Amino acid sequence: MSSPLLTIEVGRFDGDRAELRLSGDLDFDSAPDLISAVAELRRDGYQQLVIDLTGVGLCDSSGLSAFVVARRGGSVPIRLTGVSATLRQLLDRTGLTELLDLPASEDEGAQAAG
Repeated sequence: MSSPLLTIEVGRFDGDRAELRLSGDLDFDSAPDLISAVAELRRDGYQQLVIDLTGVGLCDSSGLSAFVVARRGGSVPIRLTGVSATLRQLLDRTGLTELLDLPASEDEGAQAAG
């Protein structure tokens, strides 16, 4: 069985803020797509990036690596919203919560995404 393809919807807002809404699996095959989308936004001058993971079913080590690469390209931490409990636990265990901007709770994350 193949994994659900990753789709990335990009919203560009006034100033230097953009939001990427991901749906599907963020894995070895799709992580480069996220890296490319972030790099394109950075080239266009967007520094404040929000990545909405509400629609992501799976995030493997390649997905985690994509967050690190995306963060390195900017001066402001990338904000993750819609983070599942499983992914939050993985981010905590790997220390990536120190590198990325996550809401304090799932409820707060849902409010930020809305």
